This record gives sequence, C-alpha cells and structure tokens, in this order.
Amino acid sequence: MTRYRSFLALVLAFLTAFLVSCGSPVAKTPPTYTAEQTALIQDYVSRIETSRERLPELAKLIQDENWVFVKNFIRGPLGELRSRISVIQRNLLPNAKAKATELAKEVAENLIAIDEAAQKRDYKAAISSYGALQRNIDAFLSLAPGA
Repeated sequence: MTRYRSFLALVLAFLTAFLVSCGSPVAKTPPTYTAEQTALIQDYVSRIETSRERLPELAKLIQDENWVFVKNFIRGPLGELRSRISVIQRNLLPNAKAKATELAKEVAENLIAIDEAAQKRDYKAAISSYGALQRNIDAFLSLAPGA
C-alpha cells in the first residue's frame, strides 16, 4: 500500500508539473474606451456643458424668486439633463460607473429639490440645491474620458 501511495504521489507531481509548464500567462489589457464610445461620450459631454452654461440663468430666477419660471427652466432647458447624463453613465468604464451612478442620482435629487423649493417658495432650499447641482454636474463631467 505504501508503494501505491508513493507511486500515485509521483504521478500526480509529474502531471502537475506538466500542466503548469504547458500553460502560459495571459496578459490582460486594461479596459479602454473605443473610438465610438469616446465620440458618443464627448458629444453628450458638450451637450451637458451647454446646459451647465445656462445654470446662471436658473440662479437669477431663484434670486428673483420667480418660482414659476424656475419650475419651467428645470423642465425646459434642463429637462434633458438626466437623460444625457444617463447616456454617458452607461458608456463609462466599470471603475468610473459606480461614482457616475451616484452623481447621476444626486443631480436628479438636486433638480427635484429645486422644484420642491420652488413649489414651497423656499429661497434658502432652492439656492442650496442649486449649489449642490453645480458641484455634482462638475464632478460628473470630470469622470468623462478626456476631461
């Protein structure tokens, strides 16, 4: 029985050595953006930046406490902001996707908070949410490739 175990151990050792020597390490390339993804992301980044450039108009409406126009501005010029952010979010690499998802959610919450503040005619809440909206959009745009 001892000879059988020794022989079996020897065969398994040779088999292991053979299998290890036949294998070759496969170098994984890190995930990168395709040219199409980069072009699509940059197109949507420019659209979001256009919306971002119009945020001072929203600040002026809040400052003037023109609540009807605040609500209209959120639904009008900023109405497609969430869908544009969503397109970018879906095309980001996995390491940036989690942060992008979090920021996209915060942008949506900021827009809702401004809308609710306009409904309640609450200047402090509206201007606070406006500042958070600016910061979150900037943070989201920094995740895009080439930013």
